[in-house]
Amino acid sequence: MKLSLLPCALLLLATAPGPGPWPAAGAQNSCLQRCGDRGGQCSCHPTCFGLGTCCSDVRDFCLEIAPYSGSMMGGKDFVVQHLKLSDPTASVICRFKEIVETIGHLDSYGRVHCVSPLLYETGRIPFTVFMDNAFTFPRSGTWLAVHPSKVSEMEKSQLVNETHWQYYGTTDTRGNLSLTWNATVLPTRFVTIELWGYEETGKPYSAAWTAKWSYLYPLATNISNSGFFTFIPKPALEKYQKWDVGALRIISSDHRPGEMNVHALWSNEHALAWHLGNDFRADPVAWARTQCLNWEMLEDQLPNFLEELPDCPCTLDQARADSGRFHTDYGCDIDHGSVCTYHPEAVHCVRSVQASPRYASGQQCCYTKEGTQILTADSTSGSTPDRGHDWGAPPFRAPPRVPGLSHWLYDVISFYYCCLWAPECSRYMHRRPSSDCRSYRPPRLASAFGDPHFVTFDGANFTFNGHGEYVLLEAMLTNLSVQARAQPRTRPDGTQDRGTGLTAVAVQEGNSDIVEVRLAGGTGTQQVLLNQEVLSFAEQKWMDLKGMFLSVSAKDSVTIMLSSGAGLEVSVLGPFLSLNVLLPEKFLTHTQGLLGTLNDNAADDFTLRNGQVLPPTASSRELYRFGADWAVKNASSLFTYDSRLLVNKFLYGPKHDPTFQPLFPEETTPSPSLETEAAKLCGDNHFCSFDVAATGSLSVGNATRVAHQLHQHRMQNLQPVVSCGWLAPPLNGSKDGTKYLMGSMVYFHCKNGYSLAGAEVSTCLADGTWSSPPPTCQPGRSHAVLLGIIFGGLAVVAVVVLLYMLLRRRKCNM
Repeated sequence: MKLSLLPCALLLLATAPGPGPWPAAGAQNSCLQRCGDRGGQCSCHPTCFGLGTCCSDVRDFCLEIAPYSGSMMGGKDFVVQHLKLSDPTASVICRFKEIVETIGHLDSYGRVHCVSPLLYETGRIPFTVFMDNAFTFPRSGTWLAVHPSKVSEMEKSQLVNETHWQYYGTTDTRGNLSLTWNATVLPTRFVTIELWGYEETGKPYSAAWTAKWSYLYPLATNISNSGFFTFIPKPALEKYQKWDVGALRIISSDHRPGEMNVHALWSNEHALAWHLGNDFRADPVAWARTQCLNWEMLEDQLPNFLEELPDCPCTLDQARADSGRFHTDYGCDIDHGSVCTYHPEAVHCVRSVQASPRYASGQQCCYTKEGTQILTADSTSGSTPDRGHDWGAPPFRAPPRVPGLSHWLYDVISFYYCCLWAPECSRYMHRRPSSDCRSYRPPRLASAFGDPHFVTFDGANFTFNGHGEYVLLEAMLTNLSVQARAQPRTRPDGTQDRGTGLTAVAVQEGNSDIVEVRLAGGTGTQQVLLNQEVLSFAEQKWMDLKGMFLSVSAKDSVTIMLSSGAGLEVSVLGPFLSLNVLLPEKFLTHTQGLLGTLNDNAADDFTLRNGQVLPPTASSRELYRFGADWAVKNASSLFTYDSRLLVNKFLYGPKHDPTFQPLFPEETTPSPSLETEAAKLCGDNHFCSFDVAATGSLSVGNATRVAHQLHQHRMQNLQPVVSCGWLAPPLNGSKDGTKYLMGSMVYFHCKNGYSLAGAEVSTCLADGTWSSPPPTCQPGRSHAVLLGIIFGGLAVVAVVVLLYMLLRRRKCNM
């Protein structure tokens, strides 16, 4: 047994990213200060559990916690699993990211508790634990800090009718305000409710620009922890009125007011209308107008952040399909009822996933139910870019990169000043103009699905059912690598198909984290691994990771959004994984692998590693050689080998199994018993027909058919669209039409007393230009007035003629 383990350990060491800190001499069997290390006589790496190579004290030093996530506002109590102390007086200190410490405690069962601190960032935060009056922090784990808007409502206190709080003091908005919370979250009899204010001070875009939460004052102290509080707000003292963005915090009355980093419940951050002074309540419009003008002056002194933002997609279909660069704005989501508070005419908005490189700004794009983008030049519901990206930007902590809060200060509270509390919205919209999509270029799409079948970025398609691990995509431009594992399906009778399918996909870009999505053995469900450790999504469906964002939907689909704008979607369809890869245009001429050479030329998509190009007419057997040539090498593998089966099959064995005998499309026909049903199911879909023949399963063929249809549907949604750009109404006139895509028509009108000089209608042409320039409205009689005079004169003449005829007839009768 020892002899068989030795080469495995050596090989694992050889393929590890690098050893962690080594323990003192004689401590090779301990995980003390070795978490993540595979070396030594035993392993402290997460894969050791599956391989049975763990050090005996791995759970003592490499900590597992529950819950594992909470708001970046802090105050969440969590328990360290598998670790108990017998001394109830033992001290516990928890240190987060080596800079913030909180006081932990032991419960009546001897379990160790920590409290998450107030942070100014999201993502996975390393922490260590200090116990028993030691002088080091030898126990380590990871805490997931989450954007405040993405945690569950049970983890926050609720402002009852939040709009009432944010409009308090304006016209007809008075009376009581109420707050509710889950009393069981805070195990105490009495609580204190506090107001905290948020600000960012110092010279913008300098090293002195800092973010700070400040304790202001209590709303109530030593009140019963009933889960409900109501009060009539009073204007704050003058020294507190400079804060107009903040949040409430509820803590145990055992803590002193304002004590940092204790068990707490926070409300949403919000506009503090209810706390502002008498000058606001006396004339909120004048007060807000002054604030709007002050913001306008400051904004005009700051750099123009709009120039480096990505252009919005032209249509709602494009916006939803471009999942690598844009993601649903949780404040306006068509899949969850489209409650678009700040964009009432919209049904769906998206935000750019990545903040802009220099100013950490964000793009927002909103759409009508017809799928048309709404522009601020036409409507206050229009798409407004953000000086501070709502989701923040690494390295976080400093303005304007603080998730959520920087956005509130530079983009949201100013909207209250100018648009909600005062009628000055044109000032805001002028400084937050929508992108009109003229320079938007859809991403390129490639897919892999079924047995498995590939559709390259340039549209070539082929079937390659190899057994092994293969390079789907390499791009030296950003050091992007996407790899896939293909394995045969085991039939219900225990035999294996001669076809294969994707069972794992792994991706890394530059020095980003490594994410792997795989089918959990025998269950048919997805399992997501981060740096070779299995992730849990029981608490959070969205994670901010190093160099990427990760989102998991309820439909068992994983979306990976990389910092370059590339995106992957991995889902389970039938017995295998289905993969979509989206690349921005900047990857043109920079890709290789099974998904082809992205250069708008499908003829060179079958390029081998040595540069040899197989022709588009190559047979399935020749393409099998092309696929095998792109087998992964051990030194560059991104996969996790955390079981004996995976180690023996894919780490020890060849990356491409030469003994596997595949089926080739031209050599397969469905069994006679399935031929009629297969023809009815698949029609002219040759991918579906092949999979029915290869697996003997109509359900497998149907899954392939659905995957291919989804690919085709997305390709249709990502077709380029011609935009002619926004067209202004004439001065002293108006226009009908807010669509600016090819074929759209805009009609122009003048006010009374003005006449139209120029074309009455302009059409968006295929070359991206308008058929006619905008007309002008010139002083003088308008067409309407002239027509009125003409028709009025004609009416008078008609009446005179009619009277003459009547009189003449009467005279004749007499």
